[in-house]
Amino acid sequence: MTASRPRIRVLLADDHAVLRAGLRLLIESQPDLTVAGEASDGAEAVRKTQALKPDIVVLDLAMPRNQPSATIAQITRLGARVVVLTMHDDRAYIDSAMAAGALGYVVKTAADTELIAAIRAVSGGREFVDATRKEPESRAGRRFRSLLSPREQLVVRQVARGHTNREIAASLGVSEKTVETFRARACKKLGLASRAELVRYALRMRLLDAEDVGTDVSEPRVRS
Repeated sequence: MTASRPRIRVLLADDHAVLRAGLRLLIESQPDLTVAGEASDGAEAVRKTQALKPDIVVLDLAMPRNQPSATIAQITRLGARVVVLTMHDDRAYIDSAMAAGALGYVVKTAADTELIAAIRAVSGGREFVDATRKEPESRAGRRFRSLLSPREQLVVRQVARGHTNREIAASLGVSEKTVETFRARACKKLGLASRAELVRYALRMRLLDAEDVGTDVSEPRVRS
């Protein structure tokens, strides 16, 4: 008699208990899925990923104690794959999450039809982006993703937001020298010569919102 496959273990990370309860019912109704645990903020999601070793973490972006890109990167380093489940449905959020290491992206309004498919796809190592999102990726966006590696994309965003090399290195679990290497490679590929040019590029590409960097981007901030 052939042994059945082990079920895909899912950690639910969302600060709304009612939503987590609904997602648990949805996931536990599937014969190949099971809920390994729950978390209500970003820091707890990382801790429980380390403790429970889930296959998939379903992660909300807008939780307490949560810097989305850093949380995604930390969870990925711990060996779990991330499916983002969020209310944000524009391209900038999708690009940021995928650059940080997420493999799946589902908008909450489509969770009942898309989440199970996303979990199964991501468990198999495939990307899954919610088919109901309305905004298509621009040609410039496709170029950005095709030119840069996921880590280079993430570093571009974090540098443009004003994070220091030390802060970025801590969030990614790499050395400051490695961060500088990612930044230099990205700038070379994009034809950018300074931090100010990188910030302008990030704004033009909608990789971050204007309030993330303030209003003055005429000169680069000298931070390392």
